[in-house]
Amino acid sequence: MLQHPASKISLIFWHKVTEGADWKCLTDIKKDFGSVDFVGNDRYVFNVKGNAFRLIVMIHFSTRTVYIRWFGTHAEYNKIEEIDNL
Repeated sequence: MLQHPASKISLIFWHKVTEGADWKCLTDIKKDFGSVDFVGNDRYVFNVKGNAFRLIVMIHFSTRTVYIRWFGTHAEYNKIEEIDNL
């Protein structure tokens, strides 16, 4: 967040929603965040602040655990070659 201060409010909102969520599948996530995409290997990509930023997380539904794997601008996201390694 220090590198991208414009994302602060959106990330705080994402965190609060995620912390209180009881997601069991992608459909549940989409109820809270319609722009989320499943990209394989338990990774999900969220658009943040009107798609100015991207957040990649790993979600383990069985343990209700979310791991933040990467965060950056949309332009930085487009340079990622393999999301599976994040």
